[in-house]
Amino acid sequence: MSKRDVYEYALLRVVPRMERGECFNAGVLVYCRAHSYVEARTHLDEAKLKALDPHADVVGVRAALRAVESVCDGGAGAGQAAGDDAGRRFRWLIAPRSTVVQPGPVHTGLTIDPKAETERLLDLLVR
Repeated sequence: MSKRDVYEYALLRVVPRMERGECFNAGVLVYCRAHSYVEARTHLDEAKLKALDPHADVVGVRAALRAVESVCDGGAGAGQAAGDDAGRRFRWLIAPRSTVVQPGPVHTGLTIDPKAETERLLDLLVR
């Protein structure tokens, strides 16, 4: 049996109208300390977005989701977080915020392959 490592994940939720509190899942953010791994994978369902807010800024929501992915990737696209390690970038991304794209609560699990786990969670909880 291969060694399984602890990982943490949070869903990325789109809340198009804060005053209504309605949301849907549009991505998953996964961190595994043992692998120095942090990644976000997103999938925006435009029909859901438009159902909750016909006037929603689809381009803006996509840009916000891409920004989360860029922070996970590190480097120049991560802005101020560029020099941070994977754990610091994850903690920064899961901090509560009042924006259209928000992180949900953090959950944990065990995995052999964090990248495969990211795809599994995206398929299970987002798509």
